[in-house]
Amino acid sequence: MNDATVYLNGDFVPASEAKVSVLDRGFIFGDGVYEVIPAYGGHLLRLEHHLARLGQSLSAIRLANPLTDEEWADVLSQVVSHNEGVDQSVYLQVTRGVARRDHAFPPDTKPTVFVMSTPLTPLPPALREHGAEAITLEDIRWQYCNIKAIALLPNVLLRQQAIDTGAMEAILYRNGVVTEGAASNVFAVSDGLLLTPPKSDQLLPGITRDLVVELAHEHNIACSETALSLATLRNAEEIWLTSSTKEIVPVRTLDGNPVGEHCPGKLWHRMYGIYQDYKAAVRAGERA
Repeated sequence: MNDATVYLNGDFVPASEAKVSVLDRGFIFGDGVYEVIPAYGGHLLRLEHHLARLGQSLSAIRLANPLTDEEWADVLSQVVSHNEGVDQSVYLQVTRGVARRDHAFPPDTKPTVFVMSTPLTPLPPALREHGAEAITLEDIRWQYCNIKAIALLPNVLLRQQAIDTGAMEAILYRNGVVTEGAASNVFAVSDGLLLTPPKSDQLLPGITRDLVVELAHEHNIACSETALSLATLRNAEEIWLTSSTKEIVPVRTLDGNPVGEHCPGKLWHRMYGIYQDYKAAVRAGERA
């Protein structure tokens, strides 16, 4: 990472030389938002959708977007071209900037804009072949999970609790209804129907989640965005976790109990193949 080229407030510099003030509100308050965008063969996946979500997050925290979509596209593309790797994970972050420590918004503060890229590796063969372990935990996070905020301590604690049990992810619930994973969206297959919780302020509107829903409809896979109870999840034939970096992960066990009769399941295999075809089209510049 020290040799990677990053973007910070208008300059492309080595990561080791990038410096941010200790008075930055992102550091002091977690006052900022972020995005993670995969790039396949130099092509940014669903860039328009990621920038739209970034704009929504910025608007929600009452921070003006520091760049136009065209400027963002240029910066992100340059970061990708500066760094090695056919596939990359591009991280961008915008904070409210540097100011005297005070909870109130500071007047006329220039936002801090940071972009970096790291190699994006495919789903490990073990997860593709055998699936992951997950546990269920009560969702302890705040009420605006639709904002992709950088203040992720609750997610960190929940994810670590899962890791401490030997699981990969924590699937969260409120009042017996599933919201999402600590760092993922959730799908379940019940009676052959693909289900995922509907968008709300209780979960992040995942770009990969949306793409899976779109691809399901495109390939005549029955899919419904509907409330997903813990009971339905625990009796599901298949459970998937989706995210920009891990794509679609099948779940082998939930709270130590096996999920369905086989993992990965038949529908996961079908969707995984469809998703890989989509990625190939992105690499070829045929899809965005």
